[in-house]
Amino acid sequence: MSDKRDNFLLAMLLAPALLVFCAFFLLPIGRLALAAGTGPDGLSAYAAILTNPRYRESLIATVLLSAGVTLATLVLCAVCGLFLERNRFPGRAVLIGIMTLPLSFPGVVVGFLVIMLAGRQGLIGDLTQALSGSKLVFAYSMAGLFLGYLYFSIPRVILTVMASAGKLDRRLEEAARSLGASTFAVTRDVILPGLLPALLSSGAICFATSMGAFGTAFTLATNIDVLPMVIYTEFTLHANIAMAAALSLILGLITWAVLALARTAAGSSVAAAG
Repeated sequence: MSDKRDNFLLAMLLAPALLVFCAFFLLPIGRLALAAGTGPDGLSAYAAILTNPRYRESLIATVLLSAGVTLATLVLCAVCGLFLERNRFPGRAVLIGIMTLPLSFPGVVVGFLVIMLAGRQGLIGDLTQALSGSKLVFAYSMAGLFLGYLYFSIPRVILTVMASAGKLDRRLEEAARSLGASTFAVTRDVILPGLLPALLSSGAICFATSMGAFGTAFTLATNIDVLPMVIYTEFTLHANIAMAAALSLILGLITWAVLALARTAAGSSVAAAG
């Protein structure tokens, strides 16, 4: 009787979570798959992602952009996060606050910031006009989108890196230095392996956020075909719901695969370090 009662209580506790999982995950994903497969092109809508040049190029551009943003963010935040965690100086709290400020900005605001910086009337354009006589404008290109994605990705990574850096055992570094290891060797063999789980997990989140970011792309995408914008135009301008659903599923599957791979790799890194 006790086992039956325990099983019943466990089932009752799991029921709300299962209900939420079905309502907010399984049903929407199932509806997307159904919409993509029952369109006028049937299951060939998925093949069109690879055969249609526009869809294929937008998918490749989105993956490459997200990977580039992730790599740049990890390098920048690994250096800055380690420095900020290990050094105390006047204005440190203000600097950390400034670097984490983009967390409070929606994507549209980030897009406007990029326009104010590198748009036709932006600061960079005015400076280059004064210095060279020609105005540099890149806000509405892939470079502008890269800058915007990098800006809102930094807070998501640097806080994780700082928290992980604070838990590193400094005695391991001191032992390596006492054995004659150089600063580069200590960084490569001691510090980076200790930060690796945090870098993998935060990098995966950065990649996933960049893959699905819409507000910044919507603000800047004058001549940019990234996957969220293609999905938006297929759904709103062309009423091609099946293609929009297929593209959404592919975007979600790529993001899920990267998150799952990072989770596995981060777990393996922790186990290897232990």
